[in-house]
Amino acid sequence: MPVQAGLLRAVGRWQIVGLSINDVVGSGIYLLPAIAFGLLGPFSVWAVLLAGLTVALLVLCYAKAASYFEQPGGSYLYAREAFGPFVGFQVGWTIWLTRISVAASLSNGLADAVARFWPAAGDGSGRVAVIAGSLLLLTAINIAGVRWAARAAMVLVVGKLLPLLLFVFIGLFHVDWGLAAGGPPTSLSGDGAAEAALLLLFAYAGFENLPAAAGEYRNPQRNVPFALVTMIALVTLLYAAVQLVAQGTLPGIAGSTTPLADAAAVFGGEGLALLLTIGAALSILGTNNNTMLLGPRFLHALAADGYGPAALSRVHPRFRTPMAAIVVQCVLALALALSGSFVQLALLSMVTRLLAYISTAASVLVLRRRHGDPPGTLRLPGGALIPVAALLLGITLLLGASTTNLLAVGVAILVGSVIYRFPRKA
Repeated sequence: MPVQAGLLRAVGRWQIVGLSINDVVGSGIYLLPAIAFGLLGPFSVWAVLLAGLTVALLVLCYAKAASYFEQPGGSYLYAREAFGPFVGFQVGWTIWLTRISVAASLSNGLADAVARFWPAAGDGSGRVAVIAGSLLLLTAINIAGVRWAARAAMVLVVGKLLPLLLFVFIGLFHVDWGLAAGGPPTSLSGDGAAEAALLLLFAYAGFENLPAAAGEYRNPQRNVPFALVTMIALVTLLYAAVQLVAQGTLPGIAGSTTPLADAAAVFGGEGLALLLTIGAALSILGTNNNTMLLGPRFLHALAADGYGPAALSRVHPRFRTPMAAIVVQCVLALALALSGSFVQLALLSMVTRLLAYISTAASVLVLRRRHGDPPGTLRLPGGALIPVAALLLGITLLLGASTTNLLAVGVAILVGSVIYRFPRKA
């Protein structure tokens, strides 16, 4: 299917890999070791590996769906083509709301990270400066062009991965294997198991955004599946290694609010701890760069289909980016970020993400039945086995969400239904 005219195909294969890693490796890895150990004890490393293999089912569904199309839209496009415009609209609408809440929560997380070495960022005007400054900077980069956004992503992905790799390579020589494997077995209740599952999923979330900007990638039908599969393999290995080093070097890790920096201080001194803190800030900033790059593409795609003002569907004549959609996302994310509702927004984003995961897994089943496996598309081993397993996984996790978050998503879908009912007249 042809891509919409006006967008510039400027992002190559390895830049797409960088974007995908940038979108997944964010704040989660810096919080995961302590919370995972608190919930799962010595089984945390195995749980992180198992979570990566489980999320790989969802990633493969996105890779398969992406191999059918070269135009932007991601989950919205797949659901629309498989189930019709109403379902597609609702998926795109809720994903865009997710992008707003993620951008807002990450900018708050960035302020928290910066506050470790600049206390003024903890509250007041200093916090506002970090939140607003980071969002405005990323907005300007993304308006300037997808090349600039991709280059910024590559710089930030190096900035976030280098401290983590140093943490792993230095820390492995200091791991107390008894400490790493020690601790009493953890007995989880049903609610605890659901919390652990959503936590682990949160650490791997973000991969679903990559296909949204397919119209600006070179050869997206091949490069997007390659990037997704490469990303999940690399990130799973990195997460498991970080978890192993953290719980093997930091006694009482479950009580730490900054587990990687605290563990680094144990075996590498305060200099390495500071480097990990800077890495956390760059990691969050990098993930938010992807959010500001990919999120507006959902709004742009919806507006191009007649849902929303025509201005949101336009491409800037000079920069060739959806400038109006980028600005709208920045304004809304800034308003939410300054409300300080980090936790609520983060939890809500997981429920809306699950809707995208479920719809994409179901879309793959429909698209595969309708189109088969044409030359050039990704072939999944086991036929329908992977999308069916991914669909069941998504439904199970959704059923474990809180009633409050499910009600909030229900309200969002209702609002979306009104917007869908009254599309823009040509």
